[in-house]
Amino acid sequence: MEAQYTNIMAPVDGSKQAETALTKAAMVAKVNGAHLDVLHVLSTTQYGYNYGGMVDGDVINNLVEDTTDYLNKLVDRIKKETGFEDIDIHIRFGNPKTVIAFEFPKDHDSDLIVIGATGMSRLQRVLEGSVSSFVNRNATCDVIVVRTNADNSPITPEK
Repeated sequence: MEAQYTNIMAPVDGSKQAETALTKAAMVAKVNGAHLDVLHVLSTTQYGYNYGGMVDGDVINNLVEDTTDYLNKLVDRIKKETGFEDIDIHIRFGNPKTVIAFEFPKDHDSDLIVIGATGMSRLQRVLEGSVSSFVNRNATCDVIVVRTNADNSPITPEK
């Protein structure tokens, strides 16, 4: 039995690993005739919510604008590289682990998550744990963890 996916989600965080996973997600979506959602989660713990929520509105606005610009450029590049067009971008605030594993897939009927093996620095992984490991263990839909680039060379973690 072959899996037929209709709604694929690819979370990105600005890392090389996430962008490689997005390219592979676009290829899988193209083969399946699926829709691709590109998600970037702005971590609420990173932006001052752990200090009583005292974040200036301009800071939040700038974060969203910068992230939107990054996502639009990334998706334009992916469309040119893969020839796949059915892609939407999304920005969420929250805990990346739970947004990617539970909330977004439920809201968008995702039946596959394509995620890079790691996007964080070694220190972040030690302190917070790997988002991809959490998603792989806890998501209610299929998960593909991308460890290699298009020519199957290993992706080296960022330092």
